[in-house]
Amino acid sequence: MRIGEFAKRAGVSPRSLRHYEDAGLLVPARTSAGYRDYSLEDLDVVARIRPILATGLGVAAARRYLDCVEVTGDNRAVAVTMCPNLRHELDVVEERISRHRRRLAGEQGALNRFRALADTSAQEQG
Repeated sequence: MRIGEFAKRAGVSPRSLRHYEDAGLLVPARTSAGYRDYSLEDLDVVARIRPILATGLGVAAARRYLDCVEVTGDNRAVAVTMCPNLRHELDVVEERISRHRRRLAGEQGALNRFRALADTSAQEQG
């Protein structure tokens, strides 16, 4: 299928697909006229790429992930190596998320205290 249709089915932009191709993550077949011709298997590849990119790890990590897994006949990704570097990168992302959660909790506490102060001031004035 052509890039526009494939992009809609995959839930990404054509620009993203070109980026994945430039990064070596996705290698669509080509028609005799040179147009990209995406397959259903390419949809599976994009489905495996997107969650990794959503973590903020980037295309290099996605490439390492794709190199570490093999898709079985029932479309399940099975690790074929331990992917130690990727595991480390995932641990770094988890730590970053934890830091953000702690910061957010502190900001939420400050906001709650400010609201309580504002409510007290409003009651005293009213």
